[in-house]
Amino acid sequence: MEINQKIIVVTGAGSGIGRALVEKFVAEGAKQVIAVDIDAANASETASANACLAMTADVACEADMIRVIDEVEAQVGPIDLFCSNAGLAAGPSEQSPDQEWQISWDVNVMAHVYAARHLVPRMIKRGGGYLLNTASAAGLLNQIGGAAYGVTKHAAVGFGEWLALTYGHQGIKVSLLCPQAVRTAMTAADPDQLGTEGLQAAAGDGMLEANVVADIVAQGLQQESFLILPHPEVTEYMQRKTADYDRWIKGMNRFHQSLAGG
Repeated sequence: MEINQKIIVVTGAGSGIGRALVEKFVAEGAKQVIAVDIDAANASETASANACLAMTADVACEADMIRVIDEVEAQVGPIDLFCSNAGLAAGPSEQSPDQEWQISWDVNVMAHVYAARHLVPRMIKRGGGYLLNTASAAGLLNQIGGAAYGVTKHAAVGFGEWLALTYGHQGIKVSLLCPQAVRTAMTAADPDQLGTEGLQAAAGDGMLEANVVADIVAQGLQQESFLILPHPEVTEYMQRKTADYDRWIKGMNRFHQSLAGG
């Protein structure tokens, strides 16, 4: 997919990877980029800095996602690429409150469902379209110290796979962005979101800057890769996991103990 002259929506665009994606898409000559965020001020700041449009929406609210899609398609034009990027980390263990598990599910999974539910039929009618869903390496490998995060990111990966295998022949292209640690508000502001051990584990292969991730995303979209892995080590880790699941689990448990000082 070429970014040039495309209409693109990016959620979670107020900061981090989302803002970097907006910057990259504008620089690559997108026809229009719509920066969507739950924080109106952050969305406006991203849009002002990049001469694009801003919208405020809660991706966990289906009505908000319908509004975004309807307004963009009515006022700007057909959406070529929808980047379902917003995410959060909460619910570090099975003991975490139900509310933390639920908001993790709503933001990390249902937001992708809502976007697809209301965009895929339109895209099929006009011959195709592209969905970029931000999951995480945690969706492929799990997350030490982040129970709800790892579980919901696994679900996000599963849904992305389902979309691709169900609609690929009808022109729907899907990419999953699955980085390890990226320098964002999630990794910098609140260590309790994933826990100190979780952040140490995720950053084991280095913490990338968001603009580097955005460059890698652009390359992945051009190649129409299903998995976009900013940390290439993840491929090897996946292979180890599937080659011997029992050994992988034991190794991860030892890794967890080492991080916890046990």
